[in-house]
Amino acid sequence: MTTKPREFFIQGLTKEGRTFRPSDWAERLAGAMSCFRPGGAKAGGIGAFIGYSPYCVPRVINGVKCVIVNEALRGIEPMAWDFVMNFARDNGLQVTEACLLPEDGAPKKAS
Repeated sequence: MTTKPREFFIQGLTKEGRTFRPSDWAERLAGAMSCFRPGGAKAGGIGAFIGYSPYCVPRVINGVKCVIVNEALRGIEPMAWDFVMNFARDNGLQVTEACLLPEDGAPKKAS
């Protein structure tokens, strides 16, 4: 049985509770990681860079901008993982290990 990679939520709040700026930080960070995807950059063809990587996506959760980083990114490109996690550390952002539940609250099916 393989274990599912963990997800880490980088929240747009500093450890002191202040809102992190600039306001588009989550989209910028996730955009920088857009090429890290299953099958690599070639997998998506010409439109591969139009969307976010499934390993690093911006979200708003309870009114707070976040970036959800899947630990699978570490195995694909350790330097990309380090970049994202160091960004959070260097900017004093709150990081929480959690899992994102489906919108309807039902558990995800194992694949």
